[in-house]
Amino acid sequence: MRETDVLVVGGGLVGLSAALFLAWRGVPTVLVERYPGSSAHPRAIGYTARTVELLRAVGLEPDIPPPLKGVSVRRVRAESLAGQWFEELHWSPEAPAPTVECSPCAGAGLAQDRMEPILRDKARELGADIRLSTELRSFEQDDDGVTAVVRGSDGAEYQVRAKYLVAADGHRSPVREELGIGRGGRGHLHTARSVLFRAPLQQHLEEGVGQFVTDVGFLTTYGDGRWVLMVDDSTPQDEETLRHVVNRAIGREDLDVEIITTGRWEVTAAIADSYRRDRIFLAGDAAHTLPPSRGGYGANTGIEDAHNLAWKLAAVLSGESGPALLDTYEPERKPVAWLCHQQIFARSDGHDPDGPVEDAPIIDDQAMGFGILYRSASVIGAGDDLPPARRPDEWAGQPGTRAPHLWLADGRSTLDLFQRGWVLLAETAEWTGAAAEAGIRCERVGDRFAETFGVTARGASLIRPDGYVAWRSNDLPADPVAELTGVLRQVACA
Repeated sequence: MRETDVLVVGGGLVGLSAALFLAWRGVPTVLVERYPGSSAHPRAIGYTARTVELLRAVGLEPDIPPPLKGVSVRRVRAESLAGQWFEELHWSPEAPAPTVECSPCAGAGLAQDRMEPILRDKARELGADIRLSTELRSFEQDDDGVTAVVRGSDGAEYQVRAKYLVAADGHRSPVREELGIGRGGRGHLHTARSVLFRAPLQQHLEEGVGQFVTDVGFLTTYGDGRWVLMVDDSTPQDEETLRHVVNRAIGREDLDVEIITTGRWEVTAAIADSYRRDRIFLAGDAAHTLPPSRGGYGANTGIEDAHNLAWKLAAVLSGESGPALLDTYEPERKPVAWLCHQQIFARSDGHDPDGPVEDAPIIDDQAMGFGILYRSASVIGAGDDLPPARRPDEWAGQPGTRAPHLWLADGRSTLDLFQRGWVLLAETAEWTGAAAEAGIRCERVGDRFAETFGVTARGASLIRPDGYVAWRSNDLPADPVAELTGVLRQVACA
C-alpha cells in the first residue's frame, strides 16, 4: 500500500495546481490521472493576473509566456472572419480605469495543453508523485483517512492510503457522484460541437479582436495558429462537412486548413451543494461547472480553489492549525462560484438566450479578479453588510480580501512577502515585538502602508498564508502582544 498525506484525483489544470501548491508547501502528495497526458483538444486558454500571481509565488512566472497575439476577450458579430464585421459585443460596461496598479502580474493566454505540462513538471520537481494512466477505481474513508483503489498503466490494481483526498475529477466527477452530493444552478444549457483546426489567419487579428460570432458559429483562436469553431450539436462530423463549415466561418476557401480534432461540449452551470464530505474535498469543475466566459471563471476559479485548500491542508497536517481550519474552505470558495454563476447570467453573452437575465449589478473584472471577499472563521471583520466584491483600491485592505499590491523600495511587491506563513504588516517597534512573541514575521512596507491597508500609522494588518487579510488593527492597542496572539489563535484555528 502506498501512503501519502494527500491524494489528488484528476490531472487537469486544477488537479495539477493542487499537487503543485501542496508540494510547494512540503506536503507529500500523490496525483492520479486516468489519461496518459493532456487532451489533444484544449479548452481553457485565458488565465487572470490573479492566477499568474499564484504561479509566480511558486516560481513559475518565468515559464509563463506573455499573452499571445490574438488571445483577446474582445468579441464582434461578423458575417465571417474575412467578411463583414458588425458591432462589438462587450462583456462588461465601460468602467473607469483603476486609479492604482492592482498587480505585479499580467494575465496570460496559453492553451490548456501547453499550460498543463508546465504545472506537471514543476509539481514533480517539487516532489509530487504524478501518476498518469492511473485510474481511481474505488475509495472509502474512515476517521483517520481515505483508502483508494487505483489501477495503473499496467492494469494492476493497488491501494493508496491518504489522510485527505482532493477530487478535481471534472464536471461529471465520479467522486462527487459516489458521495451523493447534488448540484444547484441553471443546469444543462446546451450541447455544442467543436472543430479544432490550424490555419494561417493571423492577419485577421490585427484589430485586437479574438472572438467572432459568425453566421456559422462561434470562432476563436488559441493564438498559436490553432483555432476552434463551435457549432450546433447536429452538425455532421464527416471531414467534408467540417471543412465546409470552417471555410464558411473563415470566409475564405484559398487556405490550407488542417483539421486537428473535434469535440463535444456539454455547456452546464451547476454548483455542488457541498464542497466537502469529511476527509474528501471537491475542487474545480467537480465543485462548480460554469459555462466558458470572458470573465475566465472556469479554470481560474478552480485554480484558486486549489490554492485556498492547499495552505489549509498544509497547516492542519503540520499541526500548526486544528482541523477546524478546513471547515473554512467551503464558506470561502462556494460563494465565489455562485457569484461567478450570477455574473455570467447577469450578462447577455449567449449562454442561455431563452433564460432570464440575473437581476444583479454587473461587477467589473478588476473586482472579480482581485477583490473577492471571504467570510469565514479565518477572517475577523468581514461583515454581512459588505458587498461580495470591489476593486482593491475601494477595499483598502479590508479583512477577507486579497492584500493589496504595492511596490517596495527593493523592487519587490508586497505580494512577495506572503505565502510562506503568517505575516504581520506594521511600521512600529511595538508591533514588531508582538509578532516576534507570536512567532510570525513582521514586515514594513513604507509610507503608503496606512493609506493602502486602511489603518493609522500605528496600526497593523495580519496576512494569511494565501495572501488574504485575516484581521487588522486600526491603531496600537494597550497590549499588542495579547491582542495579536489571541487573534492569531482564532483565525489560524490553532
